[in-house]
Amino acid sequence: MSARPPLAAAPAGRCAYLYVGTSDVPASLDFYQRALGAELVWRFHAFGTDVAAVRLTADPPLILLAGHRPVPSCLPIWAVADLDGWARRLHAEGFAPGETVGTPDGPILVLRDPSGNEIGFLRPDRPGALEQAYADPSNSHAVR
Repeated sequence: MSARPPLAAAPAGRCAYLYVGTSDVPASLDFYQRALGAELVWRFHAFGTDVAAVRLTADPPLILLAGHRPVPSCLPIWAVADLDGWARRLHAEGFAPGETVGTPDGPILVLRDPSGNEIGFLRPDRPGALEQAYADPSNSHAVR
């Protein structure tokens, strides 16, 4: 591995989401809201799954409770300005860059660390897209 200069700022930007697998979104949502005091930000049922976002702190990350994620699991997702740069950096350091998946916010590069833990890097092309969709009263996928 090549030597790098000290970091001037956090290289991965900010942690935007903790993508948590659940076998029961309503029960998990109830726990986060009643037991922990979390605020519902949005919730959608689409493409055969249920996903809810809750805010537990004033600052990111949002916690995404997802019926389609493995249980138990937690995929941390960092917002980065240069997603292609992250893929090039990983490749240059000898790591497989992983797969890129599309989301309403923008593409996410998902990879695994040497222990098999998933890590995601998001290029936020459409920040706030899900909040706006949830605010739309005509959105038939929003669960209210």
